[in-house]
Amino acid sequence: MFFATVLLLLMIGLIPIVYKANRNTKDVKVNTISVKRANGSAFKKKLNILHLSDLHLENISISPKQILDMARKTQVDLIALTGDFLDRKRNIPKLANYLKALQELKPAYGMYAVFGNHDYVLKGRHFDKLKSVLEENGCVTLRNEHVSVQVDGGTLNIIGIDDYSTNRSNIRDAYKGVNDGYHLVLTHDPNVVLEMKEFHFDYLLSGHFHGGQIHWPKPYHLIKMGKLVRMNMIKGLNYLHDKPFYISEGLGQTGANIRIGSRPEVTFHHIS
Repeated sequence: MFFATVLLLLMIGLIPIVYKANRNTKDVKVNTISVKRANGSAFKKKLNILHLSDLHLENISISPKQILDMARKTQVDLIALTGDFLDRKRNIPKLANYLKALQELKPAYGMYAVFGNHDYVLKGRHFDKLKSVLEENGCVTLRNEHVSVQVDGGTLNIIGIDDYSTNRSNIRDAYKGVNDGYHLVLTHDPNVVLEMKEFHFDYLLSGHFHGGQIHWPKPYHLIKMGKLVRMNMIKGLNYLHDKPFYISEGLGQTGANIRIGSRPEVTFHHIS
């Protein structure tokens, strides 16, 4: 009886903590990151990139309209989606609603996506359906490949490296035949930068870590997720070998729909 009473009191004490942790999933932070191009860059135009990662549509508290309202406050030239959209086939139609909202922004240079480890939980025709929904709704998907677009007389190379954590990355294939220009890399797991010392990039966008999601007192649970965590690189703007890369905290959650010490993120990257 005593232990049952103690357990009940503990559970009651946790209620306000869990309530606040769930509220945190609705408290989106909008970050603006400015990155200077190296001298002699391929084009002079300033680019504004909208970066979204880790929607995890099984546990997301942010609606398509909310994202659209946040993004409409500035001109969006390009949209980058860095994986982990979902891991349940029933949520594929839900993804279409988010993509339709993003299309309303009419990015001049398009919308691009790479896949994350949770996306690969889907197999066979279900993964093919996920890929099709992305492409049918205006998104170019990149799996160890790149596309080039002309920007103000110069070349922007958008290089998509497949998920590192599930051993699907092939950096060499992604760069094969790439032309001179500004190299923007999209990938899900930022740990791939550890393998990229010999591969030039001007900027790399990623996600995967959720900023810890439960970052209290420290995100010890992330240790198994690669060397970058042990280097204390789990979110925000970082540099390795003097090259900048960004790790988004993502929009959705895994496990439970809670966040402690982290918040969902929408990011604008100003390349100037």
